[in-house]
Amino acid sequence: MAASTVTTATTANSSLSKQRKQQQQQQQHNGKLETTGAASAQNDALEKDFFWTYTEEPHRTRRMAIIKAHPEVTKLCGPEPLTKWVVLGVVSLQFLLAHLLRDTSFFSWKFWLTAYVFGATCNQNLFLAIHEISHNLAFRSPTANRLFAIVANLPIAIPYSASFRPYHLTHHKSLGVDGVDTDLPTAFEAVFLDSILGKAFFCTFQIFFYALRPMTIYRVPFTWVHWLNLLVQLFVDYSLVYLLPDSLFTVNSLFYFLLSSFLAGSLHPTAGHFIAEHYVYEKITPEARDPANKIPVPETFSYYGPLNWVTYNVGLHNEHHDFPAIPWTRLPKLYEIASEFYEGLPQHRSWTHVIWQFIFDEEIGMRCRVKRKVGGRVVGGGSVSVKTKTQQPQAKEAGWGDDEIEA
Repeated sequence: MAASTVTTATTANSSLSKQRKQQQQQQQHNGKLETTGAASAQNDALEKDFFWTYTEEPHRTRRMAIIKAHPEVTKLCGPEPLTKWVVLGVVSLQFLLAHLLRDTSFFSWKFWLTAYVFGATCNQNLFLAIHEISHNLAFRSPTANRLFAIVANLPIAIPYSASFRPYHLTHHKSLGVDGVDTDLPTAFEAVFLDSILGKAFFCTFQIFFYALRPMTIYRVPFTWVHWLNLLVQLFVDYSLVYLLPDSLFTVNSLFYFLLSSFLAGSLHPTAGHFIAEHYVYEKITPEARDPANKIPVPETFSYYGPLNWVTYNVGLHNEHHDFPAIPWTRLPKLYEIASEFYEGLPQHRSWTHVIWQFIFDEEIGMRCRVKRKVGGRVVGGGSVSVKTKTQQPQAKEAGWGDDEIEA
């Protein structure tokens, strides 16, 4: 009887011990699940956000390293006289085509095909000519560059050259800085365009996003250059429709210019550079996504294909950001001299494929941009919106001199 009682007690204790052990194991398992769940939630949050970073933008560091290794690259800086002749040739071609299409219906296939093949290519060339001129690389005189940019603007039909310059130079000085770099998509765009249809809409109408986005972030002062750009462009547009005889130009000529500008920033091969330059196409590990780890994420991509021939070598974009004072004709020489710095960097092989992949690849979208909370400065005297958490220092307009190449 006593033995039976002892056996029963032992069995009960054993059972209790097993239950406690199971409870402890269950608690440990639940703890692991909670930890895993928290980590998973954090990873999901990182996956759905921009690539935030605490690291310095890479171009200044690489520029100084290249100058130290190859000091002769500084001799590549300075204006390119060929630029003005290319611009004048493209502007003349556009006015010739606008004249030839003066009696062609806007809705005809001939009108749209000419605008897509020739007009969009020419106006994209002029967009990037203005980009080149904004760095004072057509003339030595800053004023001459401002005035010549207005000439390059004429076939675009919308006055924008004067506004583009301060925003673009700020993009260089504040690469990836949230609320300052207007090349970055806004949070609104990232939320509402995060789908195949949304990205297709963005690619189709991206010219409007790049035109309107800066004004929603901050505004630059309206100077005499802005007024001159506006007045000259409106006068030329008005002349095409009302002042010049119909034997030269008609309203269809103005429509040709406007359609060329729209298509140049839409689903056009040369428009791929807008996305190719700074959207992150590399596979980024969860560790690199966490800004606390300070792992650099590639944020500028180059392209070395044939479309550089009609786009002022803008595809050599790492090279351009490293040395903004080197003109388009000498960027290939920079690559040749400092090839060890550029050969291993991520690059694109096709701007057309860039657009296709951007629209249909679920892992690439509006959020695939590197962002920084602070840093940089505004060029041109503009004031940052009050929505920006960190007030950025302002700076007067300045050309890209020796201080800009950190020589």
